[in-house]
Amino acid sequence: MTMDRLENIDACVFDAYGTLFDVNAAAQHCAAELGDKWQPLAELWRGRQLQYTWLRSLMEEYADFWQVTGEALDFAMEALDIHDDALRERLMELYLKLDAYEEVGGVLRRLRNGGMKTAILSNGSPRMLGAAVDNAGLGEVLDAVISVDQIKVYKTAPAVYQLAVDQLGVAASAISFQSSNAWDAHAASNFGFRVVWVNRFAQARERLPGNPDIMLDNLEPLPAIVGM
Repeated sequence: MTMDRLENIDACVFDAYGTLFDVNAAAQHCAAELGDKWQPLAELWRGRQLQYTWLRSLMEEYADFWQVTGEALDFAMEALDIHDDALRERLMELYLKLDAYEEVGGVLRRLRNGGMKTAILSNGSPRMLGAAVDNAGLGEVLDAVISVDQIKVYKTAPAVYQLAVDQLGVAASAISFQSSNAWDAHAASNFGFRVVWVNRFAQARERLPGNPDIMLDNLEPLPAIVGM
C-alpha cells in the first residue's frame, strides 16, 4: 500500500462499480444455483461488460449500461453453458442492488462532514446508479451522481471526466478521483485529476498514459489523504 497526502482537494469523485459497489455480489448471491460456476460467471460477465463499453464507444454505437450489462451476461451464460431465464432475470435484478464495500458509507460520511464535495462518476445508467445508491443508503452523502448517459460515450473518453468538472464547478486539479479500475485511474490522471487507485484486487500496474498519485487497497485512509 502506498500512502501520501493530496493537497488542495475540493472534491472527491468516485467510480461506482468495483470501487464503491462489489461487482461480484450478484453472482455470489446466486452461488446456490450456480455452484462452482459463480466466480467464473462473475469474472466473464464483468470482463465482457467493460469490453463492450469500449468497443461500442469505438464503433460509435452507444447503448446504455443496463443493455450492455444484459448483453455481457448473455454472453457469459452461454459461454458457461448456463441456460436459465429465471436465473438471468434474478442476476440482472441483483445488479441493481450490489453490495457496497463495508468501508464506503463511513468514508463518504467523514468526507461530507469535513466539508468535501462528493460525487459518483460512472458508466452506469441513471436507473442503475440510483438503485445502487438507494440500496446502500448513500444518497445523503453525495452531492452528485453523474452518468455517462448524459453524453452517450463511455470511459475512458476525456469528455466523461469533464462532466465532473462542469457539474461540481471544481477544477480538475482540485478533484481527487478514486477508482478500483486501473485503466480508469490512468485515464483520469491523464485528463488532469489527482487520482487514488483503489487496487482492491492486487492488479498489476497498467502501461497506459497517466499515472495515479496514490495506491490503496481500500478507501478507509482516503479522508486523511485529502486532509479531512
